[in-house]
Amino acid sequence: MNNYFENLNEEIKEYFNILSEEKPDFLNEYINTQAMQRQSAISTSCGTIYSKMFRQKWFSSLDHSVGVALIVWNFTKDKRQTLAGLFHDIATPVFKHTIDFMNGDYETQESTEELTTKIITESKDIMELLNRDNIKVEEVSDYHIYPIADNDTPGFSADRLEYTLANGLWEIESLWDLKEVGEIYNNIEVQKNEQGIVEIGFRDLDKAEKFVHTMSKLSSMYIRNKTKFSMQFLADILKKLMNKKLITIGDLYMLSEKEIIEKIENCKEEDISKNFIIWKNAEKINESDEKPENKYSVSINSKIRYIVPLVRQDDKFIRINKLSEKADEDINRALNYTTKKYAYLNF
Repeated sequence: MNNYFENLNEEIKEYFNILSEEKPDFLNEYINTQAMQRQSAISTSCGTIYSKMFRQKWFSSLDHSVGVALIVWNFTKDKRQTLAGLFHDIATPVFKHTIDFMNGDYETQESTEELTTKIITESKDIMELLNRDNIKVEEVSDYHIYPIADNDTPGFSADRLEYTLANGLWEIESLWDLKEVGEIYNNIEVQKNEQGIVEIGFRDLDKAEKFVHTMSKLSSMYIRNKTKFSMQFLADILKKLMNKKLITIGDLYMLSEKEIIEKIENCKEEDISKNFIIWKNAEKINESDEKPENKYSVSINSKIRYIVPLVRQDDKFIRINKLSEKADEDINRALNYTTKKYAYLNF
């Protein structure tokens, strides 16, 4: 059997060792299923990695899902919760949340999640493993039922923790290194929130402040104009390809990003292939508060991703914005981040 963990590059191996020194055998079995392996061909960058406007390292949707599973395992040692974390993005199509933009779901970015149960139940190898382990589909198909894995914004969960750590390491910008990630991660524990529900949080205020400071920078980067433009542009390209019967909605879930990009670049429709090449080679976006004439432009509001973690104070757990003026300022800066109204390229 292929060992996913042994085949990783050294940087990701070290990162995953921080998340959980133990890699349970069952996890590798589920990672090796065809439905999960398909996620290895999808970037967590939502397609932005393919333009020169961005400087990112490859980190796949599979890597993110495994990272979430390792965090859940580290804090719960619960097989069902861990698998729910692993499967949470199994329905992710090519270019990830770009498809939410195609579906008009800019602000919640959850439009593809309803397919999770369908993909799991239609996967013969996953179902064989679940039956062997005496696990029901409904116990692993919705990670929202496990608050360590996922909870409502601005709560702190394994999913938000993983993409914040990884995005700050190499996916978006290099905002911290592995040593700093280890210091932050090792300060996290399971606590109870205002509703008496379990939630991960920090033992020490200074570590929580450091996490929130980087989180707030990333929060703004997620909704930069070049990011919103790229996701909407890719969404419109895909929609055009489907309207012209050059791809199907099923292709978004069956093909790799590389295969879809080949279809785009080889497309005989010049407004598709030529404009894609312009975007691919662009090194910066144009921005304006006035709508540019005769240009393809994007002006949308996008989902604001932010976290207000709990911090231990003696025998209580308190949200950091009630304890730290510095953290409160960082969070508000993220919430109030604005861009110029329009983003465009010269086509």
